[in-house]
Amino acid sequence: MGQRMFVAVVPPLVVTEHLDAFLEPRREAASFRWAPFDQLHLTLAFLESVPDRRLDDLVERLGSAAARRTPFATRVAGGGAFPDVARARVLYADLALEPDESTSLERLAAGTRTAAATSGIEIDGRRFRPHLTVARIGRPTEVTSWVRLLDAYEGPTFTVDQVSLIASHLGQGARRRPRYELVETFPLG
Repeated sequence: MGQRMFVAVVPPLVVTEHLDAFLEPRREAASFRWAPFDQLHLTLAFLESVPDRRLDDLVERLGSAAARRTPFATRVAGGGAFPDVARARVLYADLALEPDESTSLERLAAGTRTAAATSGIEIDGRRFRPHLTVARIGRPTEVTSWVRLLDAYEGPTFTVDQVSLIASHLGQGARRRPRYELVETFPLG
């Protein structure tokens, strides 16, 4: 049994604090499990079990994958819900991406997934859908008004210039949430 990890773009604190300030006065209106602003991230690859013996190889390959990509600018803007607004289990903030930025992000995600797979680590096979989870919802809920609220949101621009490998320790954080531990960061370019 290995470590639960993920590879992510972690926006700068100024970006997540801006989104947090937008959501803060509205949170009491719903009994969602709100994600702490300092844990907001954009998952590129989810790695359920990374064996210790594979970690060095993974780190090396992720470094190479990141180095092949160039930094690009984006911002948090808009929102949505999984699986859909009528039966949402996850409420998320979206990214405002121009077509070339979208391609850059998709290639970055593909590169990190390939790095993990080539290291012999199983990755979550779901299609890459860029988003920042802002809340989890206990049972399927209609969230059209929340998605409209997020659609009115536009955060500050930031540069995606690195990716992070993060270990997720289930139930070890505040209120039995996961505790995240930064393992390594990899600069783009």
